[in-house]
Amino acid sequence: MKYQQFKQWVVGVAAAAAVATAGAWEPAKPVEFVVPAGTGGGADQMARFIQGVVAKNNLMKQPIIVVNKAGGAGAEGFLDVKGAKGEAHKIVITLSNLYTTPLATGVPFNWRDLTPVAMLALDEFVLWVNAESPYPTAKAYVDAIKAQPANTFKMGGTGSKQEDQIITAMLEKAVGKKLTYIPYKGGGDVAVQLVGKHVDSTVNNPIEAESHWRAGKLRALCVMDKEKLPYTAKLAGSTLSWSDIPTCASAGVPVDYLMLRGIFMPPGATPEQVGFYVELFKKVRALPEWKEFMDKGAFKQTFMSGPEFVDWLGRNEQMHRELMKQAGFLSQ
Repeated sequence: MKYQQFKQWVVGVAAAAAVATAGAWEPAKPVEFVVPAGTGGGADQMARFIQGVVAKNNLMKQPIIVVNKAGGAGAEGFLDVKGAKGEAHKIVITLSNLYTTPLATGVPFNWRDLTPVAMLALDEFVLWVNAESPYPTAKAYVDAIKAQPANTFKMGGTGSKQEDQIITAMLEKAVGKKLTYIPYKGGGDVAVQLVGKHVDSTVNNPIEAESHWRAGKLRALCVMDKEKLPYTAKLAGSTLSWSDIPTCASAGVPVDYLMLRGIFMPPGATPEQVGFYVELFKKVRALPEWKEFMDKGAFKQTFMSGPEFVDWLGRNEQMHRELMKQAGFLSQ
C-alpha cells in the first residue's frame, strides 16, 4: 500500500473509531501482547506494567498475556504480528527496531504492514557509567575517550545496528573517536554488565537502569534530549533526581535521541477494534499507577493516535534511515 493510500486509510479508521459506540467490540479471548525484545528492557517492563494495571483495575474482561519474541533483533515479533492479519486479539509494543531491524537486515517488514494504534510515550536515553568510575561528568568521560587510542572504551548496548549502537555512532562522531560496541540481548542485561564493570558505559533508557542508580551502583552523566527531565523526586541515594541530570548537549556532547513506545495491531484491524484499544490505553494513561510509572522511568509523556501518529511515524522512519546511512548500518 502506497503511503498516501495508507494515510487515507488511517484517517478513515480514526474517524470511524471516534464515533464507534462503547462496547461495539471487545476481546472475546485473551489478548497476546508481543514484545519484540528481550526480558527486562524498557519495552518488556512497560508491557508487563500494562498487563498488571489492566487486570488490577478491571479495564477489560479478558486477560493480557505478554510474550517475548526477540529473535532477529525483534523481527520474530514483528513478522508474527504481520502474519496475523485480522487477528484483533494480538497487539505489539514497539521500540526503534520498528525501523532499524528492516533497514539493517532487509527483513520483509515495514511499520505500514501493521495497524497503528497509539503512541503511549517517548523514552529517553541516558549516558551511564559505573558509580566507581573516575568520570564524574560527561565532559570528563568524553575527554578520557579523546585521550586514549580508538576502541579503548567499551560501550554496552542492546543488539547490533539498533538504537543503542546508532546512538554510539552519534557519540563517536561528536567525540571523533571510535568505541568498542558490545551488544547484549536486552536492556536489563546491559545494565547488569555495567554494574559488573564489563563495559565502560551504556546508553540505557532510564527505567532499565533506575534500580541500579537508586542503589548507588551506576552514575548518570547526561540525558540525550534537548531539555532536562522534569522529574524532581529524589531517587539516587536520596539526593539526586532525574531533573538533576544535565543534557548531553550542555555537557559538550551534541547528541539527542528519543524512542517510541507505541502500540500496533496486525493488518486488517477494523475501526471498532482499533477504537477499543485506543480507549483502553487512554484509561491506562489516566491511572495514578501510570503517573508513578512515568515518574519512575522519566518518560516524555506524549500521546498520539490516528493521522497525527502516522505522520510522526513517517518522519521518524526517515530520521532513522538518515542516521543509519551515516553510520553505515543500512542493508545492502
